[in-house]
Amino acid sequence: MRAVVGLGNPGPEYALTRHNLGFWVVDRLRMGGNWERFLFPWGEVFRSGDRLLLKPLTYMNRSGEAVRGLLAWSPLSPEDILLVHDDVDLPVGAVRLRERGGHGGHLGVRSVLHALGTRDVPRLKLGIGPKPEGVDLAAFVLSRPPEEELEQLMMAVAFAAEVAEAFLEGGYAAALKTYSRGIAAGKGV
Repeated sequence: MRAVVGLGNPGPEYALTRHNLGFWVVDRLRMGGNWERFLFPWGEVFRSGDRLLLKPLTYMNRSGEAVRGLLAWSPLSPEDILLVHDDVDLPVGAVRLRERGGHGGHLGVRSVLHALGTRDVPRLKLGIGPKPEGVDLAAFVLSRPPEEELEQLMMAVAFAAEVAEAFLEGGYAAALKTYSRGIAAGKGV
């Protein structure tokens, strides 16, 4: 069993913001299958066979509570989870796959790593940066991207969904193979 956890904030006011790219990827994955929906106070879970998707309902900075809830509900370990999130340190539209690491200042990732007690959580980062000079970081990530960035972000979301699908099917090694092929083909760069 494996899961893709898309980080974001619940509610229509956040739906189209940069900070919700993780939710965008989960929504894209849901288009390609028959998913049963489960609603918990901590998150919205979708299940298809042994594949799980999670959209936390705890808001970004408490995402770890939702991931802890998912692990209590299902027989997953941290290595079975692919964390998908925005990254202000990557250029708009860039996609990076990492097997483990720190939070890089991302409060949602920090919450998850703290809740799980490990940095050994695979993650898929989608670039939204750089933040314009003089703009507050929170205001930037919680804003809607301009039209000229949307096409790049939608291509990144599509590529990230391919990589996430491979992770659900075959784990990190399969995701890395799909990611490497995509990068060689000019996706997510």
